[in-house]
Amino acid sequence: MTEEIKERIETINRGEVPQGYKKTKVGIVPSEWEVSKLGAKMNIFRGASPRPKGDPKYYGGNIPRLMIEDVTRDGKYAYPCIDSLTEEGAKKSRFLKKGSIVMSCSGTRVGIVGFLGVDACIHDGFFGFSEFKNLNLDFIYFLFMHQAILLQSSATTGGVFNNLTTDIMRELLINFPPLPEQEKIAEILTTCDKVIELKEKLIAEKQRQKKWLMQNLLTGKKRLQGFDGEWKKVKLGKCIKEVNEKTTRNNQHEILSVTKNGIFKQSEHFNKQIASDNNTGYKILKKGNLVFSTMNLWMGSVDVLQEYDIGIVSPAYKTLDFIKEFMIIDFGKHYMKSSFMVWIYNINSEQGASIVRKNLDMDGLLSTKIPIPTIQEQTAIATILSTADHEIDLLEKDVSEWRNKKKALMQLLLTGKVRVNE
Repeated sequence: MTEEIKERIETINRGEVPQGYKKTKVGIVPSEWEVSKLGAKMNIFRGASPRPKGDPKYYGGNIPRLMIEDVTRDGKYAYPCIDSLTEEGAKKSRFLKKGSIVMSCSGTRVGIVGFLGVDACIHDGFFGFSEFKNLNLDFIYFLFMHQAILLQSSATTGGVFNNLTTDIMRELLINFPPLPEQEKIAEILTTCDKVIELKEKLIAEKQRQKKWLMQNLLTGKKRLQGFDGEWKKVKLGKCIKEVNEKTTRNNQHEILSVTKNGIFKQSEHFNKQIASDNNTGYKILKKGNLVFSTMNLWMGSVDVLQEYDIGIVSPAYKTLDFIKEFMIIDFGKHYMKSSFMVWIYNINSEQGASIVRKNLDMDGLLSTKIPIPTIQEQTAIATILSTADHEIDLLEKDVSEWRNKKKALMQLLLTGKVRVNE
């Protein structure tokens, strides 16, 4: 980015109008950009639901209908999965062709935009759009994404749902660049999407490869070169031991949350502290410790602290050390999360107060005999799996950087602070 562009951005951010720009009701934009109500640039309409609801005359046919539950903020294409209409039902709904832009306008997901992945009807919780005037559809898609916060804040609130009305949408003032610039902006942002999509596919493939490695290497089905001896069966209690170091004062260390996706700082994961105001007596968790809840261990909710040196967890958790003579940490962090061990957890758990909670027989678990390789083979297996983890981590960081890059580009290009020909 040149100094001239940086200076222009700073000028606009101060509320001053640089040469070649103009001040509008919705911001400072390039002089040739058009300021228009959204309704003047396109036809905006809502979907429809045949009445009475569930009538077999209208529902259960071969024509898919897009529902709010079908869409997420991560997907560019929307696919109906849970509802369908008959031909008679479609006549009383809104039928759109594949590739049409739709946007959620009610409930808790106001402002989610996407392209229909198939020909389908749309529920009345969606807007449909048609009759575009000098507009590029990909540009409109990115524009709506960029305007998501405005759209959400513009929705009316009633009862438990927010509602974005057609009148509100039609009256929204938007800055529109000329069509050639729209096309170039859309091309740049679409390229970002394609890069992200390719990298996400690569991550999925790497994750499948790691899963295969875990299923085979951690069970001895496949052996690494140079290892052929039979695995020794030992009690799990020989490999791990419980530790019960507890805090002696409030907020002695950062509070951690243990989830199926990893261990996180509670303040960052939930954007707030949900633990007790007084955490004196919480268990101290150190780097390399194993941790799990006895109530949901059967679901595989177990992990090893790696990201942080120390933290604290609720007394309801079990915290354990690996006994290095039998199981090293780098091997144990994979082995304890393997499908074989999840099966072991299940047979040592009994139904608790609810479907998702089971009571763990800790003594039974620690008495269970498990097959483990020698420390040398554990080290070799751990190296393979850790390399796979490292590759996945690098790709995920790369995707995150590309998402941030796309977000920054949207902020600059869709506001005209940076022009595509610069």
